[in-house]
Amino acid sequence: MKFKINRDHFSNGLAQVLNVVGSKATMPILSNVLIEAEKDCVTFTTTNLDLGIRARIKAEVKEPGSVTLPVKRLASIVRELPNLDVAFDASPNHHVKLSSGGSTFKIMGIGREEFPPLPELGDENSFSLDQATLTTMLQSVAYAQSSDETRYILNGVYFSFRDSKLTLVATDGRRLALISKEMDVAADRAGSIILPAKTVTELLHMLNKGTTLKIAFNERRATFQIATDKDTSGLLDSIYLYSKVVEGNYPNYQQVIPKETQQRIKLERELLLACVHRASLVCSEKANSVRIKLTSNLLEVTAQSPDFGEAHESMAIAYSGPELQVAFNPAYVLDPLRALTKDEVFFEVKDEVSPGVFKTLENFVCVIMPVRLS
Repeated sequence: MKFKINRDHFSNGLAQVLNVVGSKATMPILSNVLIEAEKDCVTFTTTNLDLGIRARIKAEVKEPGSVTLPVKRLASIVRELPNLDVAFDASPNHHVKLSSGGSTFKIMGIGREEFPPLPELGDENSFSLDQATLTTMLQSVAYAQSSDETRYILNGVYFSFRDSKLTLVATDGRRLALISKEMDVAADRAGSIILPAKTVTELLHMLNKGTTLKIAFNERRATFQIATDKDTSGLLDSIYLYSKVVEGNYPNYQQVIPKETQQRIKLERELLLACVHRASLVCSEKANSVRIKLTSNLLEVTAQSPDFGEAHESMAIAYSGPELQVAFNPAYVLDPLRALTKDEVFFEVKDEVSPGVFKTLENFVCVIMPVRLS
């Protein structure tokens, strides 16, 4: 196998597939990237058996072929090569010679026979989406995923394609974030999956490289064909992402969303974000809550910890309801406010022991459990 490739394109291609490989691979081959050369491109593939990624980069292929090499070491070498022009030459015994300017590296590889192939999916349930839309939706909910492995069913984002809309949900049991978007979903194509947290992270890393993507899934796995713009990075047409899904039934999230709240206040997102952030600076592990107090046309945010001190913030609002006070973990308030992009949010609350709810006009809901006021 022989090809010539631009160093920066080579490095970019490896960067697309690098994160899948963990530091403790169960088999040596899972630490490697499969490199395949044919026609005018080189394909890079990595997998950890739960998640796999394939990306194609343009190259000048002189002899087609394939080999696998340790991906992290290879990526470090390629980044440091002195010249833009890189020559790659693999012998039949899987020894690779890498040349660039005055630098030459000889690397021991493994044959492709041991490399597990990435499963391809048919069109069981397939949908086309806009990449920018999915990015916004994922960012709106991903922070609410659980990291508690004993509740593995919550360790991901729930995708539901039904009732003429796509709904994304994430919850860790103390807060829940949901966003939905109208789309054409035929009744016989309806379905849902739970996408693992690691896959969500990788997906966000890859999106916005083009305009569209195609998702296909069944009850055990999902694939994403992510279209890429042919730009200066050397990427060709699309990146392919394969993932196992979290198996099991997602809890009934609808019953967590309050059916009625007494008060609804329109707020400036960035102003509230700044107030809560500043107030949270005095919080400690033992006293990790901020109080939100509503009085006539005023919202006050206070926090205190016995070993540090206290903070008080206030902002003018349009409010004429009864005086009300409720406390939350500051991170649960800050996360949705940071993730959203619209200036206007609505805060709904009933009393000091009921959940607080953030909403936008774009079908976004975030439910936060309160902290008991002492």
